[in-house]
Amino acid sequence: MESKETREGCGRCRDAAPLEFDFSYAFQPIVDVAARQVFAHEALVRGPGGEPAPTVLTRVSAANRYAFDQACRGKAIEIASRLGMQSKLSINFLPNAIYRPELCIRSTLAAALKYGFPVERIIFETVEGEQVNDGKWLAEILREYKRIGFLTAIDDFGAGFAGLNLLADFQPDIVKLDMALVRGIDQNKPRRAIVAGVAAMCRELGIRVIAEGIETGEEMRCLRDLGIHLMQGYWFARPLFEQACAPEAIAWPA
Repeated sequence: MESKETREGCGRCRDAAPLEFDFSYAFQPIVDVAARQVFAHEALVRGPGGEPAPTVLTRVSAANRYAFDQACRGKAIEIASRLGMQSKLSINFLPNAIYRPELCIRSTLAAALKYGFPVERIIFETVEGEQVNDGKWLAEILREYKRIGFLTAIDDFGAGFAGLNLLADFQPDIVKLDMALVRGIDQNKPRRAIVAGVAAMCRELGIRVIAEGIETGEEMRCLRDLGIHLMQGYWFARPLFEQACAPEAIAWPA
């Protein structure tokens, strides 16, 4: 039997008034340095004129969180389709805004159909900094998304809210290493050992690893030597407002 909280949550999502603010997206490429290809673009929320993310996120509250999460998905798919994006599209989502995964995903499926963007090229990743106290609930959400055909990713792996307990409950398609593990990894033996261990574990489980936040060639080369080929960061390309990054514009390693 559904709880009162579940019924109210779904109702708020379904009957929510339109958002009182507009927003858009910048897109940052996730690259495969081995294949020298753009693997995906992560959609990063921005103001309607390209203003920084906090100008939008500070307006998200408990009252409009559900509507915002749903609007984000549709907007990211709409813009990616308009840009003719051929790579995968990575969309952050708010786990705490979801009460019934199989119902809350309907508008996303409708947007994918409307704009002709293949479901199998959409990655759902947990939003950065979103504390999820119930790891099993997050695993249930991701499991439902994977069943439908979306790719799934755990962001900030190695930080407080995305650790081994979550991975034991659910094995996503992708793990994104926490940026703190990547920063200065070429000069830090403990970080190299931890990342090497995570990479080996993920290979055993059939999970791809993305290293994000790469800012130097030394970090890139160190990670490549550890067997990680999917990378994201300013060293390759900065986010582009309402644009997809062309492969020839990326700073590929020699």
